[in-house]
Amino acid sequence: MTAAPGPGGPSHPVPSPPQDRPESLADLLGGRRGAVDATAPPVAFALGWLATGRSLVGGVAAAVLVGTAVAAWRLRRGDRPRSVLIGLLAVCVAALIALRTGRATDFFLVQVLSNVASALAWVVSIVIRWPLLGVLVGVALRQRGRWRRDPALLRAYGRGSWVWAATYAVRVAVFVPLYLGGQVVALVVARVALTWPLVASALAVSWLVIRRSLPAGHPGLRHPVTVPGSGAAPEPGTEPGTNPGTEPGLGTKRERPPRGERPLR
Repeated sequence: MTAAPGPGGPSHPVPSPPQDRPESLADLLGGRRGAVDATAPPVAFALGWLATGRSLVGGVAAAVLVGTAVAAWRLRRGDRPRSVLIGLLAVCVAALIALRTGRATDFFLVQVLSNVASALAWVVSIVIRWPLLGVLVGVALRQRGRWRRDPALLRAYGRGSWVWAATYAVRVAVFVPLYLGGQVVALVVARVALTWPLVASALAVSWLVIRRSLPAGHPGLRHPVTVPGSGAAPEPGTEPGTNPGTEPGLGTKRERPPRGERPLR
């Protein structure tokens, strides 16, 4: 709060401009809404299965109805139709597999296999130096591949991606024994416990890892700092050791004389 003098009178308080809050991965990637939506159909399946005397048809019908309702709600709130349809398709495929095999636990087969594939994908992405965390944030920020030309960001995203690889490994370690043991209710409980709570923890921990991995003075995720030899020329004002709008070693940008005029010496 600062004071500005009024015309011929006492000063009046003027509100200070709001401070910019650093963005977190939760701000950039979201996660909570999708994670909560993903748990609704499995919960509905278990409730329908139990309410109808462990009838597979009852559980599948409940899951598909809830999945359709969730899809309609997501479309109304503006989610992308493609992602909505993929979510609904996953529910329908899980239902068809369960009906085909006649085993209630097979409703969770897609869930188990997708987590195994995701764990492998995250590990492979780190090994080939295309960490999926960087890919996701880069898409969210519309950076394409510019973040890979920043060695500090590439290293930070690689370390943060290990957090996500670990979350999928934890899910696999829990889901597989329950699936093999035919524990339908336990699978649903594990699905709920290891969806949003685990996603929230992964977002917080991976964000902390990234922040601690970036050197002091780095401009942040939105401003990759490219260096010579990284495959692209540095962007103006983003050279290592400088701040945007400054020249190396100077506090302000050096003004150039107008075209056609020679500087005074």
